[in-house]
Amino acid sequence: MSSKKQAVGYLPDERPPIVELFLFALQQIVVMFPATVLVALITGFHVSTTIFASGLATLSFILITGRKIPLYYGSSFSYIAAIASIMGAEAFSSYSLNDKISVAQFGIVMSGFVSIAAGLIIKRCGRNTIDKVLPATVTGSIAIIIGLSLSKNAMGNAAGNSFIDAITKDPSNYTKTVIDAVSSGLLGNMAWIIAIITLFSTILYSVYLKGKLSQLPILFGLITGYLAAVLIGLITGIPFVNLHTITTAGIVSLPTFTFPKASWAAVAAIMPIAIATIPESTAHIFQLDIYVNDLAKKKGSTKKYNLADKLGLNLIGDGMGDIISGAIGGPAGTNYGENISAMALSKVFSVPVLIVAAIITMIISCFTPLINLVYSIPTAVIGGLSIYLFGVIAAQGITIMMDRKVDMFQSKNLAVIAIILIIGLGGTFGFTGDGMIPMFGGQFPALATAAVVGIVLNLMLSIGEKSNSTSEE
Repeated sequence: MSSKKQAVGYLPDERPPIVELFLFALQQIVVMFPATVLVALITGFHVSTTIFASGLATLSFILITGRKIPLYYGSSFSYIAAIASIMGAEAFSSYSLNDKISVAQFGIVMSGFVSIAAGLIIKRCGRNTIDKVLPATVTGSIAIIIGLSLSKNAMGNAAGNSFIDAITKDPSNYTKTVIDAVSSGLLGNMAWIIAIITLFSTILYSVYLKGKLSQLPILFGLITGYLAAVLIGLITGIPFVNLHTITTAGIVSLPTFTFPKASWAAVAAIMPIAIATIPESTAHIFQLDIYVNDLAKKKGSTKKYNLADKLGLNLIGDGMGDIISGAIGGPAGTNYGENISAMALSKVFSVPVLIVAAIITMIISCFTPLINLVYSIPTAVIGGLSIYLFGVIAAQGITIMMDRKVDMFQSKNLAVIAIILIIGLGGTFGFTGDGMIPMFGGQFPALATAAVVGIVLNLMLSIGEKSNSTSEE
């Protein structure tokens, strides 16, 4: 009887009914928004432009990949330090904000060509070559450190740190009740309660909801946490929910578009980071391949979704996303692990859902009330969701290695995994400076360094290995 039970979910070429389509799209927006906006805030890019660029780049990615790969493009944390170095460089200190963005844009656009070149090489060389350069030991470990390296952001949001910092920096904008709540620790405690309610409600929804409802655990979790924040705010007088973050005269407020300004300094700082995102994109497409084909099998579909074989096409689409985002004033990006986590939890891998999500995102960026509604989501709610989602990203790295049957007793595999994990996590949390490793008089991005060292180490240890070896698989 149970064997006849139809699995719930949507494959890449399937489209949900209109109401579900809209709800699933909102869920995808919810999970990409915090990180995408945070990158804009950290780098100094215009938030509304960043949001618009994310939607436009996603649409272009889906078009370029023939509507076959369900991935969402968002701002990448890997580029933050490089972009920030250009934005804060003394050579550009006399430039206006828009001129600084224009300079950084040139490096972002050029980084897109790196991904495109890598994609073309991969399409020419084939899957076997990629498996040698980027085996499961590398891609799985990178997925793990991507998820775990974001744990600090998740826990900080859950504690309401950004809200507390805003109050501390400018207490004149807040009432005595709010200021006293900060000094007494009440605000922090209430933030944790909101985050815990959000986290556990999302987990319960994802585990116990059945049928169609089981596909919306993140959206339901967000709504539950949001309502908890409103209720706690009414009781304590702490404005966890603020619907007036952006105040403008008009309802419609178009993004500020800027255009690239040639700068070789920006190319030198930003372009090389694209190399480090290649293993990240590889990990993402392998994760997706596993989950999509598992759903297809459970649904009794005879169609084989060979997403892993589309890595080259994925990188070409990713590179075009960087070019398009950089051309109008958005940060560099990549396909988002958070969105893959949402798809894995909801079993919704529908490309039409991502198309609708991208269109809604672009609309949101042009309407002040809609941006304010998204901004009104308390950081504690985002933190509660992030604890779960970022953990799922890390867990998917383990899934990759399990699916490829990595031999965890082989010294070579242990060496590659160990080095990537320690450099990636130790570099992220061991030094000040947003995940940069101070070394040899320079600053090296932790995730990028871990990826490059892992790839080189794996290739070195593979010298002399027989071509029919299955130790990596």
